[in-house]
Amino acid sequence: MRVLRLLLPALGLFIALAPAEAAPPRGAASCSGCHPRAAGNGPIPSLNGRPADHFMSQMAAFRSGERRSTVMTRIAKGFTDEEIRALADYFAAGGNAPAQP
Repeated sequence: MRVLRLLLPALGLFIALAPAEAAPPRGAASCSGCHPRAAGNGPIPSLNGRPADHFMSQMAAFRSGERRSTVMTRIAKGFTDEEIRALADYFAAGGNAPAQP
């Protein structure tokens, strides 16, 4: 019992110092409303695993009107460059892809 009383505070400190999972960046949940979590044969591609530079260039093309879309043109204009970078990094790192068994 004495050992348990000594170990509990150490366990609490370990849990407090363990790195927390970073929250998805603003807008990531909205992207997932249309873009599937896993690659498929549908008309809208998954963003997970896409290179960050590709994601950023496509968002820039939507914002400028170079790439036309009824929805994405409007959505892209709602994000700052920093927010687009955060989304690009998030999805390039796997984003919300389903866990692999």
